[in-house]
Amino acid sequence: MYKTTEIASSEIASDNPIHQRLLFPYLHVSHLVSGDVLEIGCGTGRGVGVLAPQVSKYTGVDKNTELMQELSKNYPSFTFIDMFLPPLKDLPSNHYDFVVTFQVIEHIENDDFFLQEAARVLKPGGKLYLTTVNRKFSLTRNPWHVREYDANGLQKLMEKHFSSVITEGIHGNAKVMDYYEENKKSVQKITQFDILNLQYRLPRTWLQVPYDIANRMSRLIVSKANNQLVDSIQVDDYSLNQTPDTSFDFFYTGIK
Repeated sequence: MYKTTEIASSEIASDNPIHQRLLFPYLHVSHLVSGDVLEIGCGTGRGVGVLAPQVSKYTGVDKNTELMQELSKNYPSFTFIDMFLPPLKDLPSNHYDFVVTFQVIEHIENDDFFLQEAARVLKPGGKLYLTTVNRKFSLTRNPWHVREYDANGLQKLMEKHFSSVITEGIHGNAKVMDYYEENKKSVQKITQFDILNLQYRLPRTWLQVPYDIANRMSRLIVSKANNQLVDSIQVDDYSLNQTPDTSFDFFYTGIK
């Protein structure tokens, strides 16, 4: 397993609800994309196999040399580039039919430049599909994130670089909400010991390892308490809606 930021793995049983949530947008856009596709922040390649049958060319970029080499071996007809973002160094302007970037922008220091670059490499009329967490549903500070967004703020940022922005959200059914509430209780059991509110006072880089440990503990607590619920959640328990403000994640489309 390769670590890029925080981990939600298909190989870890207690991560299943989060893995399914992160898989959903790939399955959704697999019906929308075609031609030459760029994925910014392809990570461990969670969605590459989902998108592969739909595209003629695929380029994935991320900041992990070993991971990009491994993905190149697994998908020899695709291109993977080790790259610190932004800029999208050496990638041509007005080139790609679609750009996909899921759960990435919250990790980027210069988010404005990030979106400027995503727009630059798109063909006129091309589309960017972007997801990021809705900060209203964050249970604690995530120190891997530079920032988190509200619905209106993200829309305004994207409108600076795209002629049109379609705002949607990803949410879950009652089963998913049950899991969310159980996880919320589990997180509160851990954060109650942070009596000095250090999670918001310390530099985020100091908190990444403790966060990973606490996050893993929380998911294991929920899994042990209600393993049937955790195991039963599937990708079709998530859906796209027209109310991003009330959704777990934003699903925004930027049209160049």
